[in-house]
Amino acid sequence: MPVPANSLPLLSEVEAESLALTLSTSAAELHGALCGWLAGGGADVREWPARVLADPSAATPAAGGALDRLRAATVAQIGDAEFGFELLLPDAQASLSERSGALFDWCRGFLGGFGLAAGAAPNLSEESREALGDLAKFAATAPQEEGDEEDEEALAELEEFVRVAALGLHGDVALAARHRQRLN
Repeated sequence: MPVPANSLPLLSEVEAESLALTLSTSAAELHGALCGWLAGGGADVREWPARVLADPSAATPAAGGALDRLRAATVAQIGDAEFGFELLLPDAQASLSERSGALFDWCRGFLGGFGLAAGAAPNLSEESREALGDLAKFAATAPQEEGDEEDEEALAELEEFVRVAALGLHGDVALAARHRQRLN
């Protein structure tokens, strides 16, 4: 059965290709940076690692490879009217520490990519300004080593908050800019 075009590649595939291309970031942080770049109005380009990592020497992913599929799926998901956007994070079998650390890495990547694309003073709603501030707090947080069911639930709620915040920021910046262009 073929994989739908808007399905993210496996975390392990992204990690393996990132390592092969000598990108110095985790898969979660790399996906966060791509999402931030797109939410901030950055262009959908095949050489996206060089753009989102602000490293002109970063290699361009091979067509059809994990990072190229990550880009294509992320572009499709972040613009999906049905809100099918997903974060590339470890699955539920990973430890709480690994999952929370990956979420905070994702937030760090998002902030970097968003800042590169949107610039220093993007036009944001009050809600998006608050969400961006919350993402910055998460990015500065250390992963939790151990936890109980309450901590698992809290992490799930944080993941959903981050997902919705990214979509809101995308709406405020990237979609609003496209809408303004169509009006002119």
